[in-house]
Amino acid sequence: MIFTMPDRLQPGLPYPLGAKSDGLGVNFAVFSANAHKIELCLFDRAGRKELARLPLPECTDEVWHGYLPEAEPGQLYGYRAYGPFDPLRGHRFNPNKLLIDPYAKQLSSPLRWSDALFGYRLNSSRADMSIDRRDSAPAVPKAIVIEDSFNWGDDRRPAVPWSKTVIYEAHVKGISMLRDDLLPHQRGTFASLANPRFIDHLVKLGITAIELLPAHAFLQDRFLLERGLRNYWGYNTLAFFAPEPAYLSSGELNEMRLAVRRLHAAGIEVILDVVYNHTAEGNEMGPTVSLRGLDNASYFRLMPGNERYYINDTGCGNTLNISHPRVLQMVMDSLRHWAESYHIDGFRFDLGSTLGRESHGFDPGSGFFDAILQDPVLSRLKLISEPWDIGPGGYQLANHPPGFAEWNDKFRDGVRRFWRGDPGQRPEFAARLTGSAEMFDRRRRKPWASINYIASHDGFTLQDVVSYTGKHNEANGEDGRDGHSENYSANWGVEGPTDDAVVLELRDRVRRAMLTTVLFAQGTPMLLAGDEFGRTQNGNNNAYCQDNEISWVDWQAAATPAGQLLTAYVGRLTALRHEFEALQACRFLHGGEEIAPGIPDIAWFDERGEALTPEAWHNPEARALSVRRASRGQDGQPDVVLLFLNAGHDPIEFSFPPSDMTWHMLLDSAAPDRPGYKVEQPTVGVQGHSVMLFATRVPKEI
Repeated sequence: MIFTMPDRLQPGLPYPLGAKSDGLGVNFAVFSANAHKIELCLFDRAGRKELARLPLPECTDEVWHGYLPEAEPGQLYGYRAYGPFDPLRGHRFNPNKLLIDPYAKQLSSPLRWSDALFGYRLNSSRADMSIDRRDSAPAVPKAIVIEDSFNWGDDRRPAVPWSKTVIYEAHVKGISMLRDDLLPHQRGTFASLANPRFIDHLVKLGITAIELLPAHAFLQDRFLLERGLRNYWGYNTLAFFAPEPAYLSSGELNEMRLAVRRLHAAGIEVILDVVYNHTAEGNEMGPTVSLRGLDNASYFRLMPGNERYYINDTGCGNTLNISHPRVLQMVMDSLRHWAESYHIDGFRFDLGSTLGRESHGFDPGSGFFDAILQDPVLSRLKLISEPWDIGPGGYQLANHPPGFAEWNDKFRDGVRRFWRGDPGQRPEFAARLTGSAEMFDRRRRKPWASINYIASHDGFTLQDVVSYTGKHNEANGEDGRDGHSENYSANWGVEGPTDDAVVLELRDRVRRAMLTTVLFAQGTPMLLAGDEFGRTQNGNNNAYCQDNEISWVDWQAAATPAGQLLTAYVGRLTALRHEFEALQACRFLHGGEEIAPGIPDIAWFDERGEALTPEAWHNPEARALSVRRASRGQDGQPDVVLLFLNAGHDPIEFSFPPSDMTWHMLLDSAAPDRPGYKVEQPTVGVQGHSVMLFATRVPKEI
């Protein structure tokens, strides 16, 4: 950009917040209720030389703003904020620190750690109470003014109904770092998500939505880098509107948009895992790089009466003050930016309980939930919450408002315990199979509100659930103190890798039974990337800092006969789910509606085909269960499916419940290659740790 640098800015406008080019110049606007002055700092293309500091000339309704004529997209900039440095009152202004625009749409580079990033003198006996006067600009990423344009052509959101949704949780980098069919510079980036072979893999699996771990620009924690580790997961947001620079192989924002467009063309939605509960600046001892320096007292929740310290409901040092109208506006603007500029189809909210907190605690009618659910754009997207945080009353599973789905860790733990063979699990397992209705069936919510998973990024992979009794997090450098201690896992005879054919066959059977449960339970199924072909993290159940082969998806495993067999099996499960409404999440089933004479919408039996009595339900040693589910097919005729489940070690002979129906065996998890057949006998043998599916009709294309 070549233009004459002015001595001052024109007044400009207070809206929109951020940097907005109009073709003749750029308007800059940033919120701060407590600043005395804010300077716009302009940098050269390399981001090394500060060309000018221009005070924003106007402040309207606590929004500072100014207009720079002749400025163009590509301009690098940051802010310096003047105000009181008074940590006891919650103020941490320090104009020596360059600040990232909270509305920055693109960042020039990663943050480079330096002691100058801290607003206080690190070696002072008064700790964070003493101001540091070193200039932090050389270490801080610069915001870039962008031209927000892309040819979306005929792109349309797939708009897959919740009841037919199957989610695939993946990491932008980890999903492709070990893909040898990609160019090296494309591995670990959005370019890999647009690759036809990857998209074809998702289609064959029957996936309808890919949920990406945080793709917002995030911070690499200093303490991890000093230990030779990295923040791999990315739950440490630096900029809520900007993609992570490392995920753009070309450096162009449209690379992400192209990936979204190609996934949409295949009928696959894109959901972003977003982190609005805290920022990367940490507690009072953290760096000053953005919100802390712009208006610490407004952006963060501080300890009442001792505002030097932060309320830490997140466990990450600070908590964003979502109840402040300007902070809530920032979150809403960020969400709409991703929805409208990138055509994102939904969001998974990290530590969603934090976002719903008001001064009195968690509130399903909080401003955050109300703002989203009344928004004409966001309310129509898929909204998923992680329904807990570490603050008081933080566990809020099933307490979110209608319109939100929630990660259901009770499903994960209950299913693991049932298939491990723990005693007394039959009632708990049945509740999880039916969409956790005892929790979710209120306020007209649907079964899809329960996100059902057996493994996610946080914890063991599915392969490790059946391979390790305990966690093995030695590589994290925390002496095994990190990660969950109770994983409800089992190694089935050998801890970790083994060549024992008996152990391997048993592990495979348990793994297929768990996958079958996830896909055939009511609720929204979610698969962890790589579980479809046996990805392992070598027993690490907290691989947040492992940006290496421990976390990356090993596609060589997908090419093995065992990997191909399991992948095909998962595709068969999803095809069956899509075929039968009774296997989906349309409505809760309580046995109160007759779909056909004598056939209620759901009924439970034991292995003898007899209805379960209250005493039988609570038999702690019973590990066999039969469930029949019924719905009306598209032709109005009854569509009935029957599941036989045997969590015991030995085979069990199951009897079919009394009826005049003709059954067809469609799937046997103990023999994934076994072809279907028409049932001619009143009983069938079910192997230990396995599931069989029967239906009253045979699908045409499965």
